[in-house]
Formats: sequence, C-alpha cells, structure tokens
Amino acid sequence: MTIQNPNSTHNEQINRANEAVQQTREKMKHAQYRLNYHFMSPVGWLNDPNGLIQHKGIYHLFYQFNPYSFDWGPMHWGHATSTDLVHWQHEPVALAPSEPYEYDEAKQEMGCFSGSAVIHNDELTLIYTGHLEGHTPKEVQAIATSTDGIHFKKHEANPVIRSVPNELGSEFRDPKVWKHEEHWYMVVGTTSEGNGAIVLYKSTDLIDWEYLGIAAKGNGKQGDMWECPDLFPLGDKYVLITSPMNMENGKCTVFVGTLDYNAGIFKPESQREIDYGIDFYAAQTFEDEQGRRILIAWMDFPFTEFPSKAYNWSGAMTIPRILTLDDETQHVRANPIPELQSLRELHTNYDAFEMGANQTVGLNSNSHSHSYELICDVTVPEKIETGRIGLQLRKSVDGSEFTSVYYDIAASEIVVDTTQSGERSHKALNKAPLRKNNQLKFHIFVDTCSVEVFVNNGEVSLSSRIYPELTSNGIELFTENTKVSITSINLWSLKNAEIE
Repeated sequence: MTIQNPNSTHNEQINRANEAVQQTREKMKHAQYRLNYHFMSPVGWLNDPNGLIQHKGIYHLFYQFNPYSFDWGPMHWGHATSTDLVHWQHEPVALAPSEPYEYDEAKQEMGCFSGSAVIHNDELTLIYTGHLEGHTPKEVQAIATSTDGIHFKKHEANPVIRSVPNELGSEFRDPKVWKHEEHWYMVVGTTSEGNGAIVLYKSTDLIDWEYLGIAAKGNGKQGDMWECPDLFPLGDKYVLITSPMNMENGKCTVFVGTLDYNAGIFKPESQREIDYGIDFYAAQTFEDEQGRRILIAWMDFPFTEFPSKAYNWSGAMTIPRILTLDDETQHVRANPIPELQSLRELHTNYDAFEMGANQTVGLNSNSHSHSYELICDVTVPEKIETGRIGLQLRKSVDGSEFTSVYYDIAASEIVVDTTQSGERSHKALNKAPLRKNNQLKFHIFVDTCSVEVFVNNGEVSLSSRIYPELTSNGIELFTENTKVSITSINLWSLKNAEIE
C-alpha cells in the first residue's frame, strides 16, 4: 500500500499512519508466533531499532516501521516507552515520510531511515536519514525535535547534511550521534572504494556539521557497506559496531580500538561478531541513567524468509543486553539485563548429578511451555578432548523437531543448530568460538519463536528465530562421547511482558 497525497503535511502523514495502526492492532495481539516478552510493533513490519535513549527516567525505543503492511516499505519511525526495558507502552508514530527528500507516493523505497536520539536544549532530538530512491542524492541527514517526547517537528533547516562527500559512494545513512566535551559527533555508514566505511562529523548545534573524513574503513573482507554504525566508549576503549552488507557469513561486527578525536580516526585493534546467531542485525546501543551500556538489535536478518508474514506481521527485537569490556581479552561481553528477572514465575531446580557418555536426561518442561529462562552449569573433565554437551530445546514428542545448543569440546565452539527446528525455521549451523574452559554456564531465553543463548557470562551470544510446531515443548540434556558433571540447573517459566 502506498501513501496518498504527496503534498500532505508531516502531521497528516502521522495521523494517517496512526489510523492504520488502530485499524488492525487488536487482530495482531493473538496472531500466530507473536512473542510473549520480546518487543514487537503493534502491527505491520518492524526492523532496525532507532533512537535508543533514556530521558527523565523513561526509556524510549524508536524503530523502523511500516504501519501499512507486513512487508518492508515506506519507512516510518515507530515509538514505544518503558520504565524498565521489559514492559512497553506503544506511542504514536514519531516520524513519517513527508518532505521532498524522503517522499514520493509512486515509490516504495523511501522514508525516514534509521538514526539516533539525543537530548539537546532539553528537547528530545531525532537524527535520521531521509531516503528517496532515484533522487540525487538518495540519502541525506535530517533532524526532528520534541518538547513532550511524543510529538516531533521536523526542523526547518533540513536536511542538515544535504550532500554526500565526493570520496564516498551513494550509500550514506544511519547517523549515530553522541556528545564529547563541547561538540556533538556523528558517524554515518557508507562505502568507499568498494569497502564498508564510516565517516565522522562534528557540530555545536546539531544543524551545522563539519566533515572530518573517513574514520574507519573495511579491509576488503568486511562488506561493501557498513549499515547502522555505532561508535561509543566502553571501559578504556572505543567500540565500533557495524552491520556489514555483502560480507561472506556477515553478521553484526564489533571492533574494539581507540578513537582519536583530533585526527578523526578510529583505529581497530580486534574484530569479532557481537552475536553469532543467524537472526541479529542493526544493533544499537545507548548509555542509560545508571551508566550501563545497553544494546538492542533487530532479531531477524535482511533478505531471509519471515514465516510470520503468513499471519500479517513481521519483526521483533532482541532482549536488551548490557555490554561490558573484558579486561583480560578486551572483547565485548553481552549479558541480559537483570530487569528480565521480574518475569520469572514457576521455578524448577535440579541438584548436581553426573551424566555418562551418550546419555540424555529430560527436564520437566510441561509447566514451562514456550517461554522460559534456563541456566545450566556444567563441568567437563579436564582431560576430555572430544565430545559434546548440550541441550535440545522445543523438542517434539517423536524427536523429529528440536533446536540443539551445545559445546563442541574438540573445536571449543558453542553451536546453535536450527536445521531441525521446524519446516519454517531458518536452517543454519551457527558457531561461536569459546575460550578453552572446563566450566560452562549456559544462560538461555526461549520465547514463542526465538532462542537467545549466552555462554560463560556473556563471552559469546547467539540469537535465532525458530518456528517449531506449537506442541514441540520438550527440553533434553544430552552428551556425545563424553561424561560431564551437571553442577546445577535452574528453569523458570516467564510470564508475558506488558506491551500495550
């Protein structure tokens, strides 16, 4: 569906979008595969998280949103607020395409693309990309402000960055803005000589921006466009997260390094994936009022199948995670926010026991159904060099359907295998390198159609969407060619988050 009347004002476009939401939101509450404690848009299509921020105690989550269809289309900014990052209140649509640099009723590839949020002069300010395919340039940067945190006015100076530097390609989007000392800084994702890159700007007022140049660039093996860049301090380092396009086995990449503000250069010292699962993209972070660096990502991946489209909705966010820098490895750790513990209900605890080689142990899953949290502590004998220890989740009674999460001892890898997760599931074998360690802690969150795995206090994480049959509820521990000691297992059913 396209939006009519290209001359309508922003407010008229906002009203039209909000009316579309109200027409179908009640139907969506009980649509198949809707998650129980993950954030989803009330209707339509959702992708990148945008504008994550906390202001006066209230968390704001904006996101890429098509209120008219379950397919990607004219991009709006959806909006929700929360006091705890668990329960959310849907707010009116924040941004809708309305200006000549982002709107053409004849096109689908248009809209208010991804960006960020800051507080400036006590106003909540959104910085976003105006995108219009076929326009020159096709992408510019713009801002919108709000005094009440709900209703936004596009600035009369827009676009505040209206041209693409000559040394770059035409891809020029997803501004992330932060303040350092007396200046605002902005990174924008782009491409340079066929490689993904970020460029850096600075400003005193968010309107007039000085171009500082290319701050970081890929090496030929890191994709040809870096979407959704996020550059921020963590510990005594700076961290750059990007979502590379056209990178072999490419997922959200995290670089740890240093940022020279005077030279405008980020120097990476290490690179890995921020999450090794198949369904994790467009991650964005923010620092909350407790000083925590919190990440939320789109729990899907571009250009893949979306089984929920059959039920007229698409897209969900990951659970929020706290990022920390490991002092020893200088790698970024990601752990679930503790606020999620408020969802815990029925608790089942298993005391320590031994498992022999090639053994299975079923856990009581009848009362935990589709939404649960599981923590399993395992000790692997130190001299064991091969074998596997793990769990099969959402397992069917006949054993034909399951999602495997296990530690491969020989490879020292955590594996999430979704090849048997259901006919509609993304079939993949996701692997994350783990430091050799005979002590394992699996921390797993399962929801209606998702599995998020954190191992050894966030050393690695893997996020996957799965689509098993509703009757596939089994949980089973298994070993292959090794014996292990199960130190403890704690299993909680999780009640639904309030997302209204």
